[in-house]
Amino acid sequence: MYRSIFDTDHELFRDAVRRFMQREITPHVERWREQGQVDREAYLKAGAQGYLLMWAPEEYGGSGLEDFRYEQILYEENLRHGDYGFYLQLHSRMVGNYLGKFGSDEQKQRFLPGAARGEIILGVAMTEPGTGSDLANIQTRAEEHADYWLLNGAKTYISNGLLGDVFVVAARTSAAGEKPAIGLFLIERGMPGFERGRKLDKMGLRCQDTAELFFSDVKIPKSNVLGDPQKGFAQLMQCLAEERLIIAVCSIAHAQVAFDITLEYILERKAFGRLIGTFQDARFKMADMRANIDAIQAFVDSCVTLHNDARLNAELAAEAKYLATELEGRVLDTCVQLHGGAGYMSEFRICRMYTDARVTRIFGGTSEIMKEIIGRSLGLDDRTLK
Repeated sequence: MYRSIFDTDHELFRDAVRRFMQREITPHVERWREQGQVDREAYLKAGAQGYLLMWAPEEYGGSGLEDFRYEQILYEENLRHGDYGFYLQLHSRMVGNYLGKFGSDEQKQRFLPGAARGEIILGVAMTEPGTGSDLANIQTRAEEHADYWLLNGAKTYISNGLLGDVFVVAARTSAAGEKPAIGLFLIERGMPGFERGRKLDKMGLRCQDTAELFFSDVKIPKSNVLGDPQKGFAQLMQCLAEERLIIAVCSIAHAQVAFDITLEYILERKAFGRLIGTFQDARFKMADMRANIDAIQAFVDSCVTLHNDARLNAELAAEAKYLATELEGRVLDTCVQLHGGAGYMSEFRICRMYTDARVTRIFGGTSEIMKEIIGRSLGLDDRTLK
């Protein structure tokens, strides 16, 4: 499908990113999946090319490139030639964005240049064993003292959990009986009391390290408080629309790659003396996927345009994430089916893509949460229906 949102400069950028991915990322993917994490060198190489924190002003090590379409291209080419588990998007936008929006000048000077070079790897720690998507009920606590905050608690399912050098950690800052409040804190590698747990064994995203984090009387200097320690929930909400758009961008790109791999397979593989692609059932499945991918790609691209104009709202972002991730799941399931027995074998990329895709309907807010957001925007909640 012709995508009208890109111009010549974008396509030149795509060509450069594609060559980088093919040269520096593709050859290492299998090894990364076996070892359970990417090499730190991958971030250093991406940083040397200027592909990390592209949005950051030059004074903080970035390119000042605010056009989100360049990020979109970077993620699309990473998914085509790299791996879902090389989490450029988490490092650069999902976490880096918190520092960009809420960090002090001192914090930006201290962390952003190193992150842009790939020397400092970023992560975010919100999820806890008993809360999932319910951020309002997190149990990790930060207590204020004269010149520091004292952090205690645990986080789980944390991406970049082992590689990460600086984490944005959400913690409850309100005392018992007070109105619930959350603060965001910058926790650095090596802080006393900060420990990593086991590397979690996941269904997919095998080359992306996910771990538990533990905090036992971690003394956080007040210079590491990110923004207002009573307004962390509002800060999180400000960044969620972009986070969900990023997931939508990646999910529809992943579905497109799966489609292309499957089309190539059914045009080469034979059954009962015929190419699989010549059977009506295969043609109809491919036609259905083609139409749906094109439709949702157009919607996601329109959301990118709105985001560039600062007009993307929470409801549209939820729609984009919901539609793209649900379609991704259906496409990957169909593509595995069209591969037959080969689709169930880990040596085939489509099998690995299938397990990688399953989490996108969970992280960043589950599909059920997305439907709640969309439904409430229509006035369909308990308060209005009583």
